[in-house]
Amino acid sequence: MAADLLSTKMESSMHITTKTVGDDRIRRAKENDEDIAVLSTFLPEALDDAKSTRHFECALGYRCLLGDPRKALAGTKKMEYKTRQWHEKCFCCCVCKSAIGTKSFIPREQEIYCATCYEEKFATRCVKCNKIITSGGVTYKNEPWHRECFTCTNCNTSLAGQRFTSRDEKPYCADCFGELFAKRCTSCTKPITGIGGTRFISFEDRHWHNDCFICASCKTSLVGRGFITDADDIICPECAKQKLM
Repeated sequence: MAADLLSTKMESSMHITTKTVGDDRIRRAKENDEDIAVLSTFLPEALDDAKSTRHFECALGYRCLLGDPRKALAGTKKMEYKTRQWHEKCFCCCVCKSAIGTKSFIPREQEIYCATCYEEKFATRCVKCNKIITSGGVTYKNEPWHRECFTCTNCNTSLAGQRFTSRDEKPYCADCFGELFAKRCTSCTKPITGIGGTRFISFEDRHWHNDCFICASCKTSLVGRGFITDADDIICPECAKQKLM
């Protein structure tokens, strides 16, 4: 049998690509238990020392494209991969049925796929744009996103590597979340987001940032202290006494 092609696994550990090598390289690959596929030619029986044509049976079985899975005519080619063999024409993608030939292919659960069909069927797709994620990516709520697709629901700023929060299962940057949903500080009127551990004080229907919770008169912090309400203001007990005097 005259062997002329050997395929080897790429670094991606998914695609199998082909290149022309000699018999010695194929022999070494088999001895080293490499993941190889060999395309070879059926020799006339008189020249075939191994008599391999007697044991050939196309892996497609009754689905053999030549109509006879044991057909082994001299001069035609066959593909060997792991423990199975195919006619060259039968070694095709299980989805689009195109012959693999010397193109790259991906084996999966006893089936052979061309690279295009494998990606269409099994590749991870971004939940936003539905395109294949070839590298990197972000996972949010167990769903995959391109980094550039994972953006704030309101302003479309990228959230990859940034602090963010969510509302109704949708992600928002800190600024948009504060502007749209957060309580506002009674003193400075800026949002109280709570992102990053921001602490705040609530009293009745009013809210303050920790740093804004100060006496309206002497400006000392009232966090952890007693205070008195004076109309819309809050004041410390000392200032309240001064006002009563």
